[in-house]
Amino acid sequence: MIELEARLAAVRERIVRAGRDPGEVTIVAVTKGFDASICRQALAAGLSVLGENRVHEALTKMSVVDGAQWHLIGHLQTNKVRSAAGRFALIQSVDSARLAEHIARVTNQQPVLVEVNASREPQKSGVDPDRAVEVVREVADMLEVQGLMAMGPTAGDPTPAFEEVCRLRDAAEQRLGKRLPVLSMGMSGDFEAALAAGSTMLRLGQVLFGPRPA
Repeated sequence: MIELEARLAAVRERIVRAGRDPGEVTIVAVTKGFDASICRQALAAGLSVLGENRVHEALTKMSVVDGAQWHLIGHLQTNKVRSAAGRFALIQSVDSARLAEHIARVTNQQPVLVEVNASREPQKSGVDPDRAVEVVREVADMLEVQGLMAMGPTAGDPTPAFEEVCRLRDAAEQRLGKRLPVLSMGMSGDFEAALAAGSTMLRLGQVLFGPRPA
């Protein structure tokens, strides 16, 4: 617990050094692979938003961990939609109008982010940046879109990718005529670059909890 609090304090110091106010940046503590006791430690340390990659793992933890706001940050398969829709405060990984349609059939009140494949890497999920604004418009007809989510590239400088996502968010706002306040960009290895580009939400695991259990 003491170690987690020290790591969180160090992260907040790095946010300040990146020129941002920690109070204006949401930290999603990525608890994938960690047990419920780690989730409770995160909540006790002041990390109220927990992120999970897999629906089943998240639902198992939801049943035994109270007081968290849960985000789904991993790819959502259509056959898992009925289990996920309405259970998460935010689904960050909507990458097609088709997936949005499946969610909307369960509930049209689900807040979501549209995931953009900012690095254009074929092994990653997310809508192609060239289609992102149009997909945001399509999804917004069905669900409550709050912004965009993206991962940085596997290697190299992540800044151009993050900056492009920020521009796409601005373009989508103009297209919709409404604010999209959330830019979920930045993980343990690249969050300073994401903050410099305008990220409002970080998805942090290893920098808070150390290596994930095998």
